[in-house]
Amino acid sequence: MGKRIAILQSNYIPWKGYFDLINSVDEFILHDTVQFTKGDWRNRNKIKTPRGVIWLTVPVRHGSGQLIQDMRVSDRAWSRKHWNHIVQNYAKAPNFREHKLLFESLYRDIAGEPSLSAINFRFLHEVCAILGVRTPITWSRDYRLIDGQTERLVDLCRQAGADEYLSGPAATDYIQENLFSDAGIKLIYMDYSGYPEYRQLYPPFEHRVSILDLIFNEGLDAPKYMKSFVGRGADKPMVGGT
Repeated sequence: MGKRIAILQSNYIPWKGYFDLINSVDEFILHDTVQFTKGDWRNRNKIKTPRGVIWLTVPVRHGSGQLIQDMRVSDRAWSRKHWNHIVQNYAKAPNFREHKLLFESLYRDIAGEPSLSAINFRFLHEVCAILGVRTPITWSRDYRLIDGQTERLVDLCRQAGADEYLSGPAATDYIQENLFSDAGIKLIYMDYSGYPEYRQLYPPFEHRVSILDLIFNEGLDAPKYMKSFVGRGADKPMVGGT
């Protein structure tokens, strides 16, 4: 039986598609040994409010050429502010109460955590537990890292013993597909289309918001609205091909 992996930078409480990607592979490698990009998903994400979608951003100290794993929080008050925003906008969600204590405790516990990567990992770990995602999550820093954007991905696949690589669709802009085929590794792209709508506060419906929105609105039924959980009896969920 083959092994499928995905390699992606950590995001702050990412959307449901990110967790579908994790749930679709046999190992998920957090690639935080690359440069931090300002205005990206690494330290921020969206939630719904009566006034529309807003950003929750973890404030970090910016420096030239810093790697994601080296980013440090610049204001410890961020966690209290984020939790207050979440309570204000999701207190009336059908399943907020059953998850309130867990996330309230999590935000309190990570208030003093200086590392952005560590903060992102804590949320990934807790959300995966809620959803029932059991994919092992590892770090790129624990592997040998070579130069070259696609070359590094191919080499990480080799080191992890993978014969399939699942990529996000945005990577088609830069990925060198021939390097995967030359290495005997099947390249597959995740398909994020066709998600069903769920009960969501404050219309119009918006798919690309933090997974917290789905959890607070649908609770234990959240996986029913995620593509990788459909037909869990299959070897691996269906995703797009090259």
